[in-house]
Amino acid sequence: MIGIPCTVMRGGTSRGLYFLEDDLPKDVALRRKIISKAFGSPDPTGMQINGMGGTFANMNKLAIISRREGEPNTVNYEFGQIDIYSWTIDQKANCGNISSGVGAFAIEKGLIDLIEEPITKVRVFNTNTQKYILEHVPVKDGKVNYEGDFNIAGVNASGSKIRLDFLDPGGATTGRLLPTGNVTDIIKTDNYGEFEVSIVDAANPFVFIRAEDVGMDGTEQVSDIMAKPGELKKMLEIRAATAVYMGDAKNIADAYENCKATPKFCYLASPKPYASATEGYINEGDIDILARMLSMGKPGPIMALTGAICLGVSLKIKGTIPQLLLRPEANASNDLRIGHPSGVLPVTVDVRYENGKYQAISGTVYRTARMLMNGTIYVML
Repeated sequence: MIGIPCTVMRGGTSRGLYFLEDDLPKDVALRRKIISKAFGSPDPTGMQINGMGGTFANMNKLAIISRREGEPNTVNYEFGQIDIYSWTIDQKANCGNISSGVGAFAIEKGLIDLIEEPITKVRVFNTNTQKYILEHVPVKDGKVNYEGDFNIAGVNASGSKIRLDFLDPGGATTGRLLPTGNVTDIIKTDNYGEFEVSIVDAANPFVFIRAEDVGMDGTEQVSDIMAKPGELKKMLEIRAATAVYMGDAKNIADAYENCKATPKFCYLASPKPYASATEGYINEGDIDILARMLSMGKPGPIMALTGAICLGVSLKIKGTIPQLLLRPEANASNDLRIGHPSGVLPVTVDVRYENGKYQAISGTVYRTARMLMNGTIYVML
């Protein structure tokens, strides 16, 4: 049995294990084995009793942090999505919620030299996407200030507001804001026919589709989606077929096995009233679009932060499915409101159209984060 320093943090609506890179083995295979075992994976029961995982995708996330030499107040951040049932650690993309805890972790671990009050700016270089995030971390008396009155949907406690600016988020994993060059594409599945989708890569690659095309109306809670296994299976195949279409997988079977985390899948609908899980009744006028997404094969109770960035950017690209479903009055605004199962997630985007091409300049969201535990995690090899 070996012990490794580890911090458990809640970042937004996710929870993860945060490590200093210097505390992990240099050997890549050994490092990945230790990380999987730390979470209790692989576990055929899905319970992860023998580790620190939480049986859901949003509680099986990893952050590895190190100082970025030559760039003041900047850290490297590597994200990993741990699979519950296998040894797979998907590192093709980033997680916005886990990102929201990186700046605070870096300050806690002495990786940031210039600490300013009330806000310390931490530049985060995400090695998965090769993109920067500028994090505005509240600080009091030289330490991270986690206390505040800011609330986010999906978390039953308030905290201090952390601003995250995703800089130049377009082409995060594919190198192109519109990976296929089209605002819409036709995806062919093996078992369900053809579907019109929009494929957009901003902060993370997403495939967007109309709710009605997958037998939904956009107001569903997780339990409602799970109660329709046929429709869920259809959505998963569309996502897998999109991975093949993008060239990320050889075939649908390969996509199911090796492309579990990307592209993300999200179905959309124009605004309508619905009952949220944590914020009560949401009126039609409170949102600009309805969104329900899948993560690691399961419906999510919230909208992923990178999903909010990608959707926000997509809403400003004329002719995409998201833009066509957007509340018409919101077309002229950069401040957008996404209705998801737990409530409303605001996002601000700067998207410009120049020389016949769209460019995503930035996307801004707000989160809270908190250190839950700081100590040693023990792993049996």
